[in-house]
Amino acid sequence: MFSTSQEIESFVRDFEARTLPASRWTHQAHLLVGLWYLTHHSHDDALAVVRERIRAYNEAVGTANTDSSGYHETLTRLFLRGIAAHIPEHGGEPLPESLALLLQSPLAQKDWPLSFYSRERLFSAAARREWLEPDMTLGD
Repeated sequence: MFSTSQEIESFVRDFEARTLPASRWTHQAHLLVGLWYLTHHSHDDALAVVRERIRAYNEAVGTANTDSSGYHETLTRLFLRGIAAHIPEHGGEPLPESLALLLQSPLAQKDWPLSFYSRERLFSAAARREWLEPDMTLGD
């Protein structure tokens, strides 16, 4: 997907400028952006930046941020937590290699959050608006 730091930086710049084509705003792109901000900011700052920029990007491409579409607080926080756990395990790797490993991890599977959440809870309006704690434990 991205073999150089420059390709990653260019992608993030396009995302920030809201010029990234909507077709490129994939699950993998969300992981890339999360990894980028978590490697350049503290966790709390990265969350604030990601939250603001995803919402702004959605609006720029015509996706409304509502109780049924657009930005999802619980998913964002859960994936950022997962990415944050990935970073120390691969912190010595250059960013493109760390990203490649992240994209080979369980987080690259869109249904990864369903290991922790029931569908009903995860896809609720409340989970979209605010952080909801998981309602399942692994193995449920």
